[in-house]
Amino acid sequence: MLTKLNSLERLALALFVSLLLLSYALYLYQQSQPTQNQRPQLGGNFTLSSVNGPVSLSDFNGQAVVMMFGYASCPDVCPTGLANVGAALGRLTQAQQAQLQPLFISVDPDRDTPERLDQYSRYFYPTMIGLTGSKAEVDPVVAAYGGFYQKVPMPDSQMGYSVDHSSRIYLISRNGQLSQLLFHNSAVTELATALEKLLQE
Repeated sequence: MLTKLNSLERLALALFVSLLLLSYALYLYQQSQPTQNQRPQLGGNFTLSSVNGPVSLSDFNGQAVVMMFGYASCPDVCPTGLANVGAALGRLTQAQQAQLQPLFISVDPDRDTPERLDQYSRYFYPTMIGLTGSKAEVDPVVAAYGGFYQKVPMPDSQMGYSVDHSSRIYLISRNGQLSQLLFHNSAVTELATALEKLLQE
């Protein structure tokens, strides 16, 4: 009887050790997997040029920012997105509008001067700021926000080329952190609601 009991004890001990080793192996596996906090975060401060001189995202700390990439010669995506942004801002109260800064960053620095961008941006909303810079200055900003762009030759057009580019609307909180991405053709009501929520963060 004692021998049988000792065998059961040994079996129980072996099972316990096996479970312990399995649990430890599972823990090590979970630790090796990337978590949400370990994934690269989009966004960050930047400085580009406006018609009135250098502008940094950090200049608007305390205000929320709604931002798009594009270019002034864009035939459809940019006018749609910027018109939606302007219309959504127009649905907010004046006090809310004063807490939001719209930015439009050009991915066509060869053609979009600060003066041209200023005129183009303000067509969609009076306080929208158009920003540009050299390719070396613009590219890191586009990359930091997970965007892309590339020139597409148009040899049969007077334009010479168009620019394919990402078309998201970026909502940035009062402390400069990227809060949400929306499509350029999001409904105005959806965008207005998102802006209201952004102001509450």
